[in-house]
Amino acid sequence: MPIKRKRAYVYILRCADDTLYIGTAKELEKRLATHNSAKGAKYTRARLPVTLTYQEGPMSLTKALRREHQLKQLTRTQKQAVIAGELLVPHRRKR
Repeated sequence: MPIKRKRAYVYILRCADDTLYIGTAKELEKRLATHNSAKGAKYTRARLPVTLTYQEGPMSLTKALRREHQLKQLTRTQKQAVIAGELLVPHRRKR
């Protein structure tokens, strides 16, 4: 019997104040609802409502967490280009 790998998504939210939030979730729709119910991340609670602007996945949880970190290193301009599909940021390979 094959081992079932956990699947996760990386996502970018646009907050009401036009800031961007990047996160990882196993169940994306449920996580978005949690954010908008003011029970999500502390950062988004004060910036409601949030809208999903970008997502990648599904992928393994490990890859999703690495990808989240990678996207967080980008400048705001680069993040907006990723959202618009104008910038392709290759996934880093495991060293």
